[in-house]
Amino acid sequence: MTERNLWRPTRRRLTVTVLAALAPVAACSLALGGLTTWVGAGTAGSPARITVSNGRVLLPYGDSRDTAALFDIANAGGADDRLVNVTSTATHGRITLSGHRMLDGRTAYKVDVTSAGVPAGGVLSMSPRGVDVTLRAGAGWQAGDLVPFTLHFEHSAPAETIAVVIRPSGGGR
Repeated sequence: MTERNLWRPTRRRLTVTVLAALAPVAACSLALGGLTTWVGAGTAGSPARITVSNGRVLLPYGDSRDTAALFDIANAGGADDRLVNVTSTATHGRITLSGHRMLDGRTAYKVDVTSAGVPAGGVLSMSPRGVDVTLRAGAGWQAGDLVPFTLHFEHSAPAETIAVVIRPSGGGR
């Protein structure tokens, strides 16, 4: 008969085993701590919560009927969203999202954009120098008139809002 080869724990074997077990335990603890902080902040898995305010349409001047509508879009949720389309029953013609790019220090040009980001916990404030909504003004619009709009988002439900027609000012945003 032969003597059985029994495994005997040695100090080295125990040290290697404990160190091998510590790596996944430390990784799980770190992940659990991060998730606990995320949940504690109240944004864990919360969808975008969109609100639209401060709607205004710039009154066109001269012979042009092309103008811009501007909105402040806040996202109180925990996920980013994107404005992808704007519609209105009070306008005729195409409504587009536009951005403005600078060529040099004094010259800019308009570019159509497919969407505008609304970051989680942030605000998209439209302006004539940034992102805006380009549209054709209705016949006879005057300062103070109200224009209905529906803003369509990638993830959130459409938001219906009203914009007031205003005269453009040199001190705008």
